[in-house]
Amino acid sequence: MNIYPPQGRLMPFFFCCVLQLCIDFKSIAQSPDILRSREVVTELAALLESSHLSTALTELSFASTPLTKSDSLRVGQLLVRSFKAQLKAERASEMAAQTLKHDGFELPFFTKIYGDKPEGGRSLYISMHGGGGAPSKVNDRQWENQKKLYALDEGVYVAPRAPTDTWNLWHQGHIDPLFERLIQNMVVFHDVNPDRVFLMGYSAGGDGVYQLAPRMADYFAAAAMMAGHPNETVPDGLRNLPFSLFMGGKDAAYKRNQIASEWKEKLRQLQIKDSEGYPHWVKIFPDYGHWMQKEDAAAIPWMHQFTRNKYPDRVVWKQDDVLHNRFYWLRLSTGAAKARSLNIVSMKGQRIEVETAEAEKMTILLNDMMLNLDQPLSVVANGKTLFKGRPDRTVANLITSLLERGDPGYLFSSKIDLNF
Repeated sequence: MNIYPPQGRLMPFFFCCVLQLCIDFKSIAQSPDILRSREVVTELAALLESSHLSTALTELSFASTPLTKSDSLRVGQLLVRSFKAQLKAERASEMAAQTLKHDGFELPFFTKIYGDKPEGGRSLYISMHGGGGAPSKVNDRQWENQKKLYALDEGVYVAPRAPTDTWNLWHQGHIDPLFERLIQNMVVFHDVNPDRVFLMGYSAGGDGVYQLAPRMADYFAAAAMMAGHPNETVPDGLRNLPFSLFMGGKDAAYKRNQIASEWKEKLRQLQIKDSEGYPHWVKIFPDYGHWMQKEDAAAIPWMHQFTRNKYPDRVVWKQDDVLHNRFYWLRLSTGAAKARSLNIVSMKGQRIEVETAEAEKMTILLNDMMLNLDQPLSVVANGKTLFKGRPDRTVANLITSLLERGDPGYLFSSKIDLNF
């Protein structure tokens, strides 16, 4: 087991050869009181009839009451229904205007719906245009081209217009929350299945895929990069995201073709070391330059076969320069994320193993889809047991996990806080 950071960098506590875990022992649960658990569901349902869903609800006394598995499911359903209704009322105007706003930035978007809606909800394809550091009219033309560049058999095709006209128009820090909001809105207003969201982009849009896919991998079912450049990013975070790469063999500007070949080898090596991860497909067309004659559209049926892997058995969390506090079933406290840091945690049965930790604190998020929360589980690192017991399912955990991401398909009822 490797809990040591790469390149010989050791955390301070390793110099002391001590790994200390601070656990709130109240979280090591007794069996829930069945009657009280049912009462909590009733109380919450009544409260949501007259109150907005907010983090304030996590402070109420019933929010920390242990829940049974079935009541946890009922609470999740109540919360999701309330969340969707609230979003639909609050965001109707921005959907009508087809423009999202966040922190002073605006994201106009084009939408086209293809095919009949499947039983589980529509697929969503977010398709990023090219351009970059150019006058607005140039990027506007690229946006118009992206609107009609691809067609679907089924799904919602969304072509957003980048908020800026900079070279890095698709991978600045404001893109992540805007795309999160875009996905939320599409789930609520177009009945998109949150486990069927796909990311794609051409040229400068491909730059965005290179960068966004590893750092937002847990938002997507698959991603496709066309004719882009990764700049400084690395593919480590793609462990659980099917990733396709399309490039013209003669697309030599900025060494795009050479770097595409390098990424092909990087992905191959990552998969050799971790055979259950890094699904990928790299296609380099030897006779094409920057324009691939639409043959890159093969990415759409390839992506369509996948559904988001929300609960992978191993999470490789490599931070970018744009930081995130949650990745799959791992969470860091606000301000704790560090650029380029690496955390790796795996899960097998009732055992969770911290393989690499470059964070001082970390929270493991859990639900009944991942393991049996009615049985004891353990967390280990470097041969030491950090936790052994059964964490509570609570309303507070469910609300927090829903509101921090706004993802109705990604709730967690339990958690374990680790302090290294």
